[in-house]
Amino acid sequence: MAALAKVVARQRAEMDRLRDQAVTSAVMERAKGAIMALTGCSPDTAGEELLQRAKAGDRTLLEECWITLGSLPSLGTTTEPRVGDDAPAATPSAIPAPTGPRSVRPDTAGPVGRDTRDLDDGFTALGRLGEALVHVATPQDLAGCLLEELRADVDADALLVFRSLPAGGLELIGHAGVDSTLAAQWARVPPLSGIAALEALRAREPRWLEDFATDRDRHLLIGNPPERWLSRAWLPVPTGDEAEVCIGILRTRGGPFSAQDRQLLLAVVRLCAGWLRSFGARSEHGTVAAAAAQPVFDSLPGSAMLLTPLRGPSGEVEDYRIDAATEQAVDVLGRSGRQLLGRRILECFPSMADDAVWHGCLRTLTTGEPFQGKPFAYQEVVDGAAALSTYALHAARLGGALIVTWLRHDSSDRQEQRLADVQRLGNLGWANWNLVTGEGSWSSQTFQVMHRDPALGPVRPADLPGLALPEDAPVLAHAVRELLRSGRQFDVPFRIRAGDEVRHLRMVAEVVTDTGNEPVEVHGFIQDLTAQRSAELALVESEQEIVTQHGVLRAERTLAARLQEALLPLPSRPARLAGLRVEVAYLPAQSGIHVSGDWFSAIELPDGDALFVVGDVAGHGIDAVATMAQLRFTAKGMVITGSSLTGALARLNTLLLHSRDSHGTATMVLARYDPGERCLVWAQAGHPPPLLVRGGKARYLDRPLGILLGASSVPDFQEARCVLEPGDRVLFYTDGLIERPSEGIDLGLDRLAAAVAAHHADEPGSLAPLLASALEGERRDDVCVVDIRVPSGPE
Repeated sequence: MAALAKVVARQRAEMDRLRDQAVTSAVMERAKGAIMALTGCSPDTAGEELLQRAKAGDRTLLEECWITLGSLPSLGTTTEPRVGDDAPAATPSAIPAPTGPRSVRPDTAGPVGRDTRDLDDGFTALGRLGEALVHVATPQDLAGCLLEELRADVDADALLVFRSLPAGGLELIGHAGVDSTLAAQWARVPPLSGIAALEALRAREPRWLEDFATDRDRHLLIGNPPERWLSRAWLPVPTGDEAEVCIGILRTRGGPFSAQDRQLLLAVVRLCAGWLRSFGARSEHGTVAAAAAQPVFDSLPGSAMLLTPLRGPSGEVEDYRIDAATEQAVDVLGRSGRQLLGRRILECFPSMADDAVWHGCLRTLTTGEPFQGKPFAYQEVVDGAAALSTYALHAARLGGALIVTWLRHDSSDRQEQRLADVQRLGNLGWANWNLVTGEGSWSSQTFQVMHRDPALGPVRPADLPGLALPEDAPVLAHAVRELLRSGRQFDVPFRIRAGDEVRHLRMVAEVVTDTGNEPVEVHGFIQDLTAQRSAELALVESEQEIVTQHGVLRAERTLAARLQEALLPLPSRPARLAGLRVEVAYLPAQSGIHVSGDWFSAIELPDGDALFVVGDVAGHGIDAVATMAQLRFTAKGMVITGSSLTGALARLNTLLLHSRDSHGTATMVLARYDPGERCLVWAQAGHPPPLLVRGGKARYLDRPLGILLGASSVPDFQEARCVLEPGDRVLFYTDGLIERPSEGIDLGLDRLAAAVAAHHADEPGSLAPLLASALEGERRDDVCVVDIRVPSGPE
């Protein structure tokens, strides 16, 4: 969880960086827009005007934007140029540039109490402050930001930000360097005399309280005791036609503010005017309430927090800020109480991102309806030992914020919750009957299981059989009678009708007897087994279907295997055809599971020539065997009756296109050997090329043109010729011998050639070790091989 919190923190930092870039751009664009609205100039002209003013006043561009936003007149009272007006629009140069202390160069102001370097460092702080203001979201953040920047430059020790109220008086909207108790005491200031902040706002002039003895007699000073801060400055912030906000600077050291200090503070106020005017209106007004709430949270028991929603540009809640927390509120990194203030809730408690909790809190924030989360287990350290406790999150709305508490369940609560969980998860409910009074009690889950309205109350034990289906009622009635008469415990399944469905239930019951061994109470539970029974019935049906399908498949495999054995008998020893020695091998991929369409023919024709055919029909099973038989016998018949090899392939293609499976395909190689000329003529239809071994070297014959059977209605087949020499060896084969999963066919061809070259033995039976070498590893397809050898001499 701690690691998750760090990840969330990193992601939040990146989001903050991107948001800061957007806000910085918004500040600049807002300043340009204000100048454009007053003058009617173009965006480029407005941007150039800001750059020139920043350069002339020795300011950063962002600082100049803040000052411009704070010093321009209210846009609502400005007369906009209209189309058709005779008067020309104002130009940027016609608008007076903001004036003030920063317009005086530090090197011309002269040192008063500090050297020029210190003065320059002080005004460098204005540039930092201009950048820091884009991070400010609330007046409370503004107070902390100002104190951080002014602490070293003017020795500021505390800072207060007051806003004037419509009815008079002041409201504290931000503070830094003062404790929450003092902030709560000065959260509201009535319109009394002697309040320096009120005087500064009314006169729209700063009040410099630099003589504590005199100031104490004239003003009501903030502090407990007031001697804590010996010098103060109250600076009104002009944000329009009149000042509404006053910033107070409190210092522990006495004495006057130097000229440089005053100059710097007035420049700071002008920067704040731009922020308050442009972005202060979007700030939440709950900061003072949060400050006042923290002392209350300090005294509260348990774990609770006050959360203020943080909304994105679209208005949706992206996170919550922790504005108050009890000491028992501990995050995943061990921070607690006041250490959590100002932090994001998702950084401290990543589990709040859970969909149910997050949407529950949003619903509470929108509707005001309290949210109660589901109980969850949490390991905490109690007296130095780890203990597992159960908590539940509760959220309630307070104004525009949320109060979130974690309620810990005691032992009795946990037991009740566990019992409820057991009933819910087991889909069962308990039932009790008092046989003396005749009263009964059911849990809420029992009413759901029995499909009975709770308003009707429990059913008496003797009436339970009336709820069961007629065929199950006698067994249940007998079990209830035996229970009440002799106290015999029972465990009985029965069925009830619940609306349009039938539920399968199970009831277990026992009796409690008195001192005279007479039954006085019945305890039991009723469980809904409908889902289990439905699954069991579905499993039985599935098993029956599997057995039936298995029998069908087994019968089909047996039939196909017998057909294949009958149609494609394998010779037990090498054959002699036209002076050649021919050896055949057939290897199924998975014996006993599939039967394939791989086949061969090796016969001697009536004219003394030899015919060799190797083919491969796509697919497995009876259809593949049937197609194989059709092609095998038809090919032999056409060649025997005088058809050419290419003519036979063309007719076989037509036959396959008009067969029952019009989408079936097959590959084939046809070869005819003339013993007189020792010439091998062959043609192929999408089949791998034959392998010729001569002089211990293996090479593949160049394939003539030919496409696989069944792929085209207008195929083009050609023949190739090869004159064999004594000692030559020719291999015809199907693609199962060379193809491997996730491997190119070229690798398979190279592997076969290498294996044939390595196994050059000429004795009968040498085909088996060759195939073992070439087929090493997993094989996923059937293999059919016809090995032809030309004798080296007379045999």
